[in-house]
Amino acid sequence: MRIALAQINPLVGDLAGNGELLLTACRSAAASGADLVVAPELALWGYPPRDLLLRPALQAQQQQQLDRLAAELPPGLKLLVGVSEGAADRQQPDLYNSAALVQRGEWCIVARKQLLPSYDVFDERRYFRSGAQPCLLELDCGGRLWRLGITICEDLWVEEKLQHQRLLGSDPIGDLQALQPDLLLNLSASPFGEGKAQLRRELAAAAARRLSCPVVYVNQVGGNDELVFDGGSFVIDQAGSVPLQLAFARSDLALWEPDHPRPASAAALPQRDELLLRALVLGVEDYARKCGFRSALLGLSGGIDSALVAVIATAALGPANVQALLMPSPWSSTGSIVDAEALASRLGIATSTVPIEALMHGFETSLTPTLGAPPSGLAAENLQSRIRGTLLMALANQQGQLLLSTGNKSELAVGYCTLYGDMNGGLAVIGDLYKTSVFRLCAWLDAPASAACRRALGLPAAGELIGAAIRQKPPSAELRPDQQDSDSLPDYGTLDPLLKALLEEHQSPEELIQKGVDAALAERVMTLLRRAEFKRRQAPPVLKLSQRAFGSGWRMPIAAL
Repeated sequence: MRIALAQINPLVGDLAGNGELLLTACRSAAASGADLVVAPELALWGYPPRDLLLRPALQAQQQQQLDRLAAELPPGLKLLVGVSEGAADRQQPDLYNSAALVQRGEWCIVARKQLLPSYDVFDERRYFRSGAQPCLLELDCGGRLWRLGITICEDLWVEEKLQHQRLLGSDPIGDLQALQPDLLLNLSASPFGEGKAQLRRELAAAAARRLSCPVVYVNQVGGNDELVFDGGSFVIDQAGSVPLQLAFARSDLALWEPDHPRPASAAALPQRDELLLRALVLGVEDYARKCGFRSALLGLSGGIDSALVAVIATAALGPANVQALLMPSPWSSTGSIVDAEALASRLGIATSTVPIEALMHGFETSLTPTLGAPPSGLAAENLQSRIRGTLLMALANQQGQLLLSTGNKSELAVGYCTLYGDMNGGLAVIGDLYKTSVFRLCAWLDAPASAACRRALGLPAAGELIGAAIRQKPPSAELRPDQQDSDSLPDYGTLDPLLKALLEEHQSPEELIQKGVDAALAERVMTLLRRAEFKRRQAPPVLKLSQRAFGSGWRMPIAAL
């Protein structure tokens, strides 16, 4: 039996388009001699479909697409694909997250997902019921009856020692042990997270050992809103070796023959920073493409955050489709302007410059009669940011561009950002990267180790990309003379570990204090985090990279103690 792993990039809700992607993959697989194609979880819908699942018209479209696949699938080929399945009664929720087997002339449901995640960005219990039994599919192929265990995404995530926790419910892997499958197939839609590619391998290897059979893991790829699915599908055997590894961050199709296994090796995963960069590039590329944008705009300040976003946007959309706007004020250093222009030159992106001093004076003149004095302090600083935000929005509107916000996670966490100013945009590209992570990723980008990745992404491969002048510059918003971020915030090397403990590890200030953190510092950071919630509620979507990002997985009240 030849199994094709179809790592596709669906558009959420485009059942006809996704059906065409599947059909194209099946035709390619059949031409290569495949007997069975395995596609990701909910591949006809794209994951996560969220409330689109509630639309009867789309459920009817799914039926039509399954019928079409059954009519047009190459003879002799079978397709295992993730679908939604309606329940027979009227109790809610009235769907199952299921897998269908499609072959020429017919299709049928063969598996139901048992463990339904309703944590972080997931909310499957809003739509689905749990399957009640293990799923084993018997297929006659090549004169042999193959016993295929089928699990769907979370059903594989049952190893508490590896995960440090697991979802309450059944053990789909343990339940399959008595059925003695020849292979385990897992249909997944698992979003990118730092360290997650290795964890998936470890979970699949644990399942392979428990079931004494190889595991075929097929993951969705592509950016869908704030989530980035990194693909990286693979086959792993009982010894933990990986005879087949598909690409990360792009669509892919590959065949594997369990009857004639290739020499197995522990295929190395790309290093952490390469995976991170590729995920960010894919997130921007797909967000723009799937939302109908062909080009992007960003404000370029000469600082490290906007420099990194410019690199990501250039890799995602191409230099001809990225424009940067420089908006110097009286407080902008000459070095910042020079550094921004030099970066744009290295990337090959177009720039325009609009000084904002005259606009600042215009606001002062208009507001002075009402205020009794010119705006000062924080109000004056925020006016500069809002002037820049207005200019960026005007250009983006006029030119039909996607405006990219350049703020990082540290700033979003403590509110060191301005509503209707630097927070303006359609996508917060690095809003889930702490400032220290921005520095780390930029250092890697400028190192020789990144050359192959840069070349593959269409970026200049030789020499520095961000540039030492930008990387070594003390962070500053440049909204007043000689301003530095450290005037208002703890050093990022101190701040970021505290933020990670509060945001991702759910620790309290009291717990941090017990571990030796200065009490005033712990309470101050927690107060800043809490008070900035109203800003984050109005921020653009943030590409999710960490265990807990600001967005659909962050559900904190605004008015709270």
